Amino acid sequence: MRIHDKLGLGVPEVLLPKPGIDLHKWAVIACDQHTSEPAYWSEVAALVGDAPSTLHLVYPEVYLGEAAPEARIERIRATMRRYYDDGVFVATPGFVYVERSIAGRVRHGLMVCLDLEQYDFRVGSHSPIRATEGTILDRIPPRVKIREGATVELPHIMVLIDDPDNHVLGPLTAARERLPVLYDVELMLGSGHVSGRRVDDPALEAGVVAALTELARPEVFAARSGVPAGTPVLLYAMGDGNHSLATAKTIWERAKERAAGPAERAALLASSPLRHALVELTNLHDHALEFEPIHRVLFDLARDLPAALAEHYPGRTRFIPLGSFDAVRLRVDAQHDGSVHLVGLVTASAAGVLEIDRPGHNLPVGTLQPFLDAFMQTKGAREIDYVHGADAVTRLGSRPGAAGLYLPAMRKQELFRSVALDGALPRKTFSMGEAHEKRFYLEARRIA
Repeated sequence: MRIHDKLGLGVPEVLLPKPGIDLHKWAVIACDQHTSEPAYWSEVAALVGDAPSTLHLVYPEVYLGEAAPEARIERIRATMRRYYDDGVFVATPGFVYVERSIAGRVRHGLMVCLDLEQYDFRVGSHSPIRATEGTILDRIPPRVKIREGATVELPHIMVLIDDPDNHVLGPLTAARERLPVLYDVELMLGSGHVSGRRVDDPALEAGVVAALTELARPEVFAARSGVPAGTPVLLYAMGDGNHSLATAKTIWERAKERAAGPAERAALLASSPLRHALVELTNLHDHALEFEPIHRVLFDLARDLPAALAEHYPGRTRFIPLGSFDAVRLRVDAQHDGSVHLVGLVTASAAGVLEIDRPGHNLPVGTLQPFLDAFMQTKGAREIDYVHGADAVTRLGSRPGAAGLYLPAMRKQELFRSVALDGALPRKTFSMGEAHEKRFYLEARRIA
């Protein structure tokens, strides 16, 4: 694998299914989707049957609570080995340029390897590859069990670059017609279309490297992101799959810890496939990439919410009653200067806006979540849920004893600045599209 150390970038050898395999059955959606919809995964299983498929190589999280997870994990590992030994996979060196079409929009991406030595998901990280939302550490050990001992990795990881002029992927789009097609398939269950093309032109590969090198210049990053000079460069920001990348990082750190001595550790650093992870790079400014807010709903309140917020931020809050949720939504969505943060509140008896003056965070969700964490720790409510869509806020928040908290959509252009200034955003800050728009497993890479 060709390595560009300063960029934390590797040119992968991608494993794809050999010619003749039905790609419609081969490609399945990310394992962390439809986790409360077993009917979806039953439909996938019926469609795939015994045909070669990534369904047999991943652990859909809808099944994580089953009685015998180890048996499924061993089946996955055995199938990986069998596919590899039987020649189901064909190795293709080089970047893979990806186009995902859905609902009349095309999202562009590039399959690359990223160096886990340059990734740190811990709070306060200043690494070039960074988590954008808080990593839930309890979610890592089950994933480690699945990945440890695996022959190949199959990524559903999407990593964002902040490239407003589209210098990294734009030349590949312009040259797409002369790039060899690796796959071209209609995805199952109404999830659109995806195609992949090999970047076989050394000049195009060099152009990708040069464009990323420019994005990584500290002075360019500071000017582009509107942060103080000297702010550590955030080159790659996690979009989807942070816990999967955190799992790969955990396994890599364990491999180094088990090294017998300096020579073995040096050999691992130089050649171990565990050091890198296969991901899809996507431009934050891609027109097909949409950020959607994730709202909060509290159930069985034990305390008055506005009063508790006033205690948490003394002298800085007030509740502004409004006549309807439509008025609330308009007021919250219109905020822009950041000197005051507004959060919509809907209960069975009221609709209005919570106002927090002199916020210490860049985004309203960053101001709200620490309060909610403290509120839940002191049993201010029985349960908190994270929901999509304004209708869910009003429907659930209007139930007796409940409260819906409506948050504005984060402008995606704010992501890199917010993470650079505030660190990882609160969990469940944003979602990149709906479930059916998420990555499908198609490409793989040998890791053992």
